[in-house]
Amino acid sequence: MRNTVPSRLWVLLAMLCCAACTVPDPEPEVGLSVSTSSGVVSAEAGPEGSLIFRDIPFAQPPEGAGRWAAPGRLETPEQVVSSKPEPVMCPQPQSMASGGAEGDYLGSEDCLYLDIYSPGQATADLPVMLWIHGGSNVTGHKGTYDFSRFAARQQVVVVVINYRLGPFGWFVHPALNGADLKTAPLANFGTLDMVEALRWTQRNITAFGGDRANVTIFGESAGGRNVFSLLASPASEGLFHRAIAQSGHVRSLTASEAHNAEREHPMVDRGSWEVVRELGLRNAAVDAETLRAVAMHDLLAAYFELDEDHIQPAVIRDGVVIPEDGVLAALADPRYAKNVPVMAGTTRDEVTLWLGLSRYFVDVSYPLSQALPAKLRIKDPALYAFWVDMRSRGWKLGAVDDPLSGMREAGYTELYAYRYDWDEQPDNYFVPFSEILAAAHASEIAFIMGAPMYGVIGDYMYPDTDSAAEMTEIMMTAWGAFARDGAPRLPDGRDWPRYDPEAPAFMRLDVGGQLGLSDDVPGRDELLSRVAVSDAVSELERCLLVWELLTAVGVPSYEAYDAWEGGRCAAVDAPGEKRRIREALEAEYGSIYFSG
Repeated sequence: MRNTVPSRLWVLLAMLCCAACTVPDPEPEVGLSVSTSSGVVSAEAGPEGSLIFRDIPFAQPPEGAGRWAAPGRLETPEQVVSSKPEPVMCPQPQSMASGGAEGDYLGSEDCLYLDIYSPGQATADLPVMLWIHGGSNVTGHKGTYDFSRFAARQQVVVVVINYRLGPFGWFVHPALNGADLKTAPLANFGTLDMVEALRWTQRNITAFGGDRANVTIFGESAGGRNVFSLLASPASEGLFHRAIAQSGHVRSLTASEAHNAEREHPMVDRGSWEVVRELGLRNAAVDAETLRAVAMHDLLAAYFELDEDHIQPAVIRDGVVIPEDGVLAALADPRYAKNVPVMAGTTRDEVTLWLGLSRYFVDVSYPLSQALPAKLRIKDPALYAFWVDMRSRGWKLGAVDDPLSGMREAGYTELYAYRYDWDEQPDNYFVPFSEILAAAHASEIAFIMGAPMYGVIGDYMYPDTDSAAEMTEIMMTAWGAFARDGAPRLPDGRDWPRYDPEAPAFMRLDVGGQLGLSDDVPGRDELLSRVAVSDAVSELERCLLVWELLTAVGVPSYEAYDAWEGGRCAAVDAPGEKRRIREALEAEYGSIYFSG
């Protein structure tokens, strides 16, 4: 887990001497109390007149017999809900997404809580937006996000939820599901937590001024993936009315792959068979009671100390919550269509969040003193720019064009696509942010919230400039209009046409003359053709890039890799070569990623 996205960015935070994710300074309570089905909660005063309601339980704690079970409805209207002294998070490894808290493994199984941000005025029937956090479905929590300014400016009610993660959220094993893995097929417990949060919202949101008939689900990265999962799931029918998937994808595994007995699926890591073996238990003899009795820390250690080069079971085709054909196929199937407005998009430079700290791409020096921050520079700008462009375009195909095209087949008509391109961060002597990170993965979230994230780095990624203020207005306006009316709108009122798979244009979200519609959408074959003739990469790098384009985002196609260009890369063991490069960098620097 030490190489996940959150921990990589945390390295950069450490370099800049920052501590944790930005959380609003606590202010005096304003005296307003709201009664809900799970307790009476009091408001805190937020910025710009907003109200914040924290740490509201929305389901019974999934502990003991509740581990690997659907969340239980919570009916405790008489209890008084109090804010917790520490961030509430589901079990996970320490990372940037966990706020930098101390300890290898953090959280509690009693973690199904939500926060609510409202404008504060005595209005009713406001649009409701339910935010699903990112973190690869293995890390993250609700406290990382502050939607108070967005709620106040756009007059919406925002619900921010926790959900079970990693082996607690997505798990299938014969001891739980039967020897055939189908006798008791339930496996997507994290997804079911989201469904229960939506049910809680339907029961209670009117008390906060929200309109239960106008609920938008939105999320970024794994949150975007979960938005697609909810669109595909029969379990969420009627619980939401619009959806926004930010930088998501649609990969899902079969129950057999998620179990991965004897590692029969070599491209899958952290299957339950391997986890149980790591715990020192005999798979054939273990029973449900024994599994549920495993200590939280031990289960996390068994899961995260396994190899992580390949795909993790983080959405499972259990045939109940997720159709057996998988998320992408279900999105294209009229049987599962929700027929709601959907917006999907990515950032222009998705993968810089990974590559920008990789010793393979970035040079690190200390020209002034080891006591000062390191100076980061891109080793080969042409290689870096080409790799970022190809991989980020490939991400968009898997996160936007593939699912939206499938949804059109299923009968969806109100579909919208975007790409976030803003990259006007101020550079400094140590880090050229606009070159190394630019329009990086997750960088758009601050502009929707109207507040920086990630401590000191947020001041660089979300600066106090006219350009950033203009970008904030664009993002807030588009997201708020979509929640209200089911169609995004720009501040200048220009048209944002619906997505057409035959001419797949998207709205390029940027400032000034860069804001506008674009039809620059090369298909996957075109991207692969560009890789085939590029002088920016070596022959080995060419094959590694092809491997990533075909397997890293969306539904992997290993056969296509072997067949590419008549078998040009068939003899190149891409996972093995990537492992060799990683080991060489670790031997030279101690880690593939810069560690400050």
